[in-house]
Amino acid sequence: MRTTRAVAVAAVAVGAVGLAAPTASAWADPTNIVAMPSVIPRGGHLTVTVDGSSCQSPGSKITSHAFPDAKLHSIAGGTTASATAIVHSHTHPGAYDITAHCGGKTLTRPAAFTVIHGGVRGGFGGSTNSGATGTDMAIGGALVTAALVGGGVFWMRRRAENKI
Repeated sequence: MRTTRAVAVAAVAVGAVGLAAPTASAWADPTNIVAMPSVIPRGGHLTVTVDGSSCQSPGSKITSHAFPDAKLHSIAGGTTASATAIVHSHTHPGAYDITAHCGGKTLTRPAAFTVIHGGVRGGFGGSTNSGATGTDMAIGGALVTAALVGGGVFWMRRRAENKI
């Protein structure tokens, strides 16, 4: 009697897994869209990778309002494809979606990347040209003075302890 129950439970489990497998594979292509860099100036080059074996088929492409359609090219050794797109020079700053069209299926990633007005501020930590203000200098000077006074007091006390 116990063997019959075990066989029945095993049959139900196999049936459930068998019915779930086609559903899981239906969502397999495409599965993920990644845009690098995620923040880009107008006119910049954007590299987009898409996971999914159907994205390696001819005719697969990515689309967005920020750049012209770009053809996906397969990456060897996996199920990933990539494309390089150039953001339009007249694109308005803001977040943009990317849609992948692969083998008759589509996947949209909302706000996949952000277009900014100019280039990224670089240099010394993205600092501005104005430099430190008078308040910054006063605070810094006070901290240095406090450190020197504290170090002098500590040194004098240690010297006094050695004489005893």
